[in-house]
Amino acid sequence: MYLTMNRFRVRRGQEAVFEAVWTGRDSQLPAVRGFVAFHLMKGPEAATFTLYASHTLWETEDAFRAWSRSEAFRTAHRGAGALADICLEPPVLECFTAVQTIGRAAPEDAAGRVSG
Repeated sequence: MYLTMNRFRVRRGQEAVFEAVWTGRDSQLPAVRGFVAFHLMKGPEAATFTLYASHTLWETEDAFRAWSRSEAFRTAHRGAGALADICLEPPVLECFTAVQTIGRAAPEDAAGRVSG
């Protein structure tokens, strides 16, 4: 697994605008080969900003790299310039390769069969 994360320091009072930009965009991700999951997370508030993070999980680093060079990526990020006025600074991209993965077991039904 490969995780990409962007952190955003959103100016206080601009949270609704920031969230609308993200939730209103055409992400393209569900159709991308190697994509697993995306989360936009809202974090703690500070005096001048609210911290947000976007997490995208990929099957491999190669899948992420291919996405970042694709037309789908350009389409999804077309409105990214709008974030410049509502963020204190550009986002910080951090990328991680899985070292260990632990998953939750699927729940069993009354007969002891695993569902899912």
